Amino acid sequence: MSELQKQIQGAVISAMKAGEKKRLAIIRLMTSAMKQIEIDERIELDDARVIAVLDKMVKQRRESIAQFKTAGRDDLVKQESYEIDIIQEFLPQALSEEEVDDIVNQAIEQTGAASIKDMGKVMGLVKPQIIGRADMGEISGRIKSLLTTSA
Repeated sequence: MSELQKQIQGAVISAMKAGEKKRLAIIRLMTSAMKQIEIDERIELDDARVIAVLDKMVKQRRESIAQFKTAGRDDLVKQESYEIDIIQEFLPQALSEEEVDDIVNQAIEQTGAASIKDMGKVMGLVKPQIIGRADMGEISGRIKSLLTTSA
């Protein structure tokens, strides 16, 4: 069991003791998502993979929020936002704009990327450094704009 999984298990116990039912439900969703992957793939997750799972959960909730806002369902937007807040407690600290820019610029420099055709190479270097710490959709857009303006 990875360190992050142990931390999440500890959070389950503390939420149970504190009687925080909403928080407990979300943390249990996280543990079940991890357990499902471990069972399906017959592996034990490391911290990097746990972060990827949690990041995916956050991304799904952000997509749901966009749809709920369109539908005018503020109650569901509030619930999804609460879930994101809980999940993000277990993700590494978010990167600042400057840190993201530095990582992206270094990756472009290292790969010698000159056009949009090189985006895959750049993303390959950037993704492991920022997963769980920044929105991949935003980063992808930023890289795309940098590569199209420099071409």
